[in-house]
Amino acid sequence: MQKVNRKEENTDVQENYVGSSLIEQMFKVGAHYGYSKTRRHPNLSKYIYATKNKIDIINLEKTSIMLEKATEFVKSLGAQNKIVLFVGTKPEAKDTTKNMAMSLNMPYVNERWIGGTLSNFTEIRKRIVELENYRKDSAEGGLDKYTKKERGVMAKKTEKLERYYAGLVGLKKTPDALFIIDAKKEHIATTEAKKSNVPIISLMNSDSNIKDIEYPIVGNDSSIPSIKFFSQAITNAYKNGTTSVPEKIF
Repeated sequence: MQKVNRKEENTDVQENYVGSSLIEQMFKVGAHYGYSKTRRHPNLSKYIYATKNKIDIINLEKTSIMLEKATEFVKSLGAQNKIVLFVGTKPEAKDTTKNMAMSLNMPYVNERWIGGTLSNFTEIRKRIVELENYRKDSAEGGLDKYTKKERGVMAKKTEKLERYYAGLVGLKKTPDALFIIDAKKEHIATTEAKKSNVPIISLMNSDSNIKDIEYPIVGNDSSIPSIKFFSQAITNAYKNGTTSVPEKIF
């Protein structure tokens, strides 16, 4: 395997990105790193700036335009108090997905996408309610009426519910949009969103098909700093939307 000289590569590419604060920020977090050219999806070619040591370098100028479009949409969601479901189950995305969602009091999935979360929400909602009721009973002493053995069985079942549904507690309807880290990895969530007409905002790397994603953001979706950067941008956009003042119509 050919060793990639990241320092030399960075110096070469950075010269073309001087002068734009946003692009410089993306560059610093390594947002420009794609995968190997052999993994590139055909419809991503126009978003590739160059290929260095067989690694695709993403065109951050185009990424910045995509990010602006995505954040404007998210800002509009915030202005209407819409629900955004954050999805990111790969190891690099788990913590950020949870933290960003919780900072907005939004639902999230960072363990495993449960099939039917969107397409069969009525059934998923039953599991959420079951977890909510257990938490309530546990906090208020409602479990005292059960035997030790019964409580043990319930605790074991609830442990599984906590793992897969904790981030969905409080979700009472299908979300208004999904923010996904790596839509290719989360292909089940992506498919369900399409069938349910739920718009998708997604950070996607050079191996992804962005054709059917409403708000794709082509960038490094495997680096923690890059994931944090784009997730924070989406989070900030939503917060800005909630504080925006609607224009008066006379």
